[in-house]
Amino acid sequence: MTTTASRLPRVRASELVGRGWLNTGGRDVTLADLRGKIVLLDFWTFCCINCLHVLDELRELEEEYRDVLVIVGVHSPKFVHEADPVALAAAVERYEVHHPVLDDPELTTWSAYSARAWPTLVVVDPEGYIVSHMAGEGHKHNVEVLVRELVAEHEAKGTLHRGDGPYVPPAVESRTLRFPAKAIRLPNRHLLVADAGHHSLAELADDGETLVRRIGSGERGLVDGGPDDARFSEPNGLCLVPEELRERLGYDVLVADTVNHALRGVRLADGRVITVAGNGRQYMVGASDNVLPEGRDASVPFARRQKLSSPWDVAWSPELGAFVVAMAGNHTIWTFDDLLGTVEPLAGTMNEGLQDGPGHEAWFAQTSGLAVGPDGRIWLADSEVSALRWLEPVDDGARDDDGAAAGAVDGPARAVTAHTAVGAGLFDFGHRDGPADQALLQHPLGVAVLPDGSLAVADTYNGAVRRWAPAPDGPGEVTTLARDLAEPSGLLVEVHDDGGIDLVVVESAAHRLTRLRLPARLAGEILDGGAHRTQRPVSEIGSGQVRLDVVFTPATGQKYDDRFGPSTRLQVSASPPELLLDGAGDDVPLERVLRINPDVAEGVLHVTAQAASCDADPTIEFPACHLNQQDWGVPVRVVDGGPDVLTLPLHG
Repeated sequence: MTTTASRLPRVRASELVGRGWLNTGGRDVTLADLRGKIVLLDFWTFCCINCLHVLDELRELEEEYRDVLVIVGVHSPKFVHEADPVALAAAVERYEVHHPVLDDPELTTWSAYSARAWPTLVVVDPEGYIVSHMAGEGHKHNVEVLVRELVAEHEAKGTLHRGDGPYVPPAVESRTLRFPAKAIRLPNRHLLVADAGHHSLAELADDGETLVRRIGSGERGLVDGGPDDARFSEPNGLCLVPEELRERLGYDVLVADTVNHALRGVRLADGRVITVAGNGRQYMVGASDNVLPEGRDASVPFARRQKLSSPWDVAWSPELGAFVVAMAGNHTIWTFDDLLGTVEPLAGTMNEGLQDGPGHEAWFAQTSGLAVGPDGRIWLADSEVSALRWLEPVDDGARDDDGAAAGAVDGPARAVTAHTAVGAGLFDFGHRDGPADQALLQHPLGVAVLPDGSLAVADTYNGAVRRWAPAPDGPGEVTTLARDLAEPSGLLVEVHDDGGIDLVVVESAAHRLTRLRLPARLAGEILDGGAHRTQRPVSEIGSGQVRLDVVFTPATGQKYDDRFGPSTRLQVSASPPELLLDGAGDDVPLERVLRINPDVAEGVLHVTAQAASCDADPTIEFPACHLNQQDWGVPVRVVDGGPDVLTLPLHG
């Protein structure tokens, strides 16, 4: 297991170079301007769910230490759309980023700080030296400890300057909707919209514009109660509860309350909101407390004690007899059965990627949209692999107790297989129509089943609605139904008595619903806007043996937490798989010898690392524990005589 000193060697921080700045009132910011402050550089990209988790982790620290700590977001984009300055400005507003943001479209500052993954955090002391470099999420405690140490050290030296930082809040326009996510039609023909930017639900009249009422106070939080008191935090998905279940469950709409890591039920008669699954805390891969104990109240159902991870959408599956949940935060699909009080994994290994097969072996990547077809197929907008995929329910007989979630009660067996209709993987995207096995999407967030069995896709980062039509023989065909939309994120299909079809599109970045009339003969344009591949600096490695070294050092006052088993975990795989002759797989140590195939010129190493730590003081009865984790996709080029060590800092 690799350890390092608690502080890095004294290395001067590189200047912050990019295209421009946001949240500074129009002025550029230099490191000299920040001298005397503790600076936290947050390398992020707005498509990345882990980056959004870090934004939420840092909110309290940012407020508590505002007079000594300056957080600087360095936005280094993955997708082409994210390099658009207008899209970036919208994302900064959407996610309520309350610190300066450097626009780094060419990854200039990213490269200067040797970032390899989204998110990456770099701490710079008040004298301008780098003191810590950490990748992934779960570092809130480590950052807080380090900030306290630096405050004490530099206050004693006289090098700490308290006071306001360079953040200047932008003006926010008043709107009926603010970054809406999804919409559904209610029994009274009104539209209910997940108004994510207002942290509430908006009920609109049939025209899609007139506000009838708002459910939720509009303040970020997790509070149950009536429509004026309840609080949400960036709700995204909505599902109308089947009519036969509404009275038994006590609510009519199920909501994916994303940042609260919860599912909420809404009773339409009076707008009352209740939490039905999740406890408001994030599920962390490998953590020992993802299911909270019952405590004194044994009546608390399992679903309320289970931690969730950024549920993004929900849909009802008659075949499974349960709600399906797109658990974007850990790249899995879950089911929620409120009659049994259970919520449990259905598909996905928690590895991020595109891999089909039995549900328990499949890989997903931040699934953000769901739709269930009349044939029972569960369609997925799998955003980070820019893919349209589906789950096929299968009968696997009786429930396998070993495969059920811990604490789940017995119930119907549920199993699926995963398939891909469109999509090539984590790093390939674009706007290309034609045969589905050659077509490309760009970070889709929504999907809907059309009356003829074809699929409409909210192709979010292409600003388009695409259509996939199956073929009797072959992969099917992809066409474009509409273009020039502002980040479409949700779709609602409505069929009229005369056979006409309307598609209600949630244009998230335009803060509105847009109605499209589709032609009677569903077709579309054949477009080729080009193919793209995520561009990041490539790491050169040698052929033969290469030592992978993941660096982790517990924060001051912490030690490795091995009370419930090994405190670390390292998973390694490669694309293509032939890149690794040896070293793939899952093991405990954060160091591993890889054998690189000299016949494969380049590829991507997929590395997932976890390290658990807790308070080291033996007198503390209930020590605070923390799980640090990160997924890396490291592009590599194999060269003769190349480096034989690849170092990835989890925390150092």
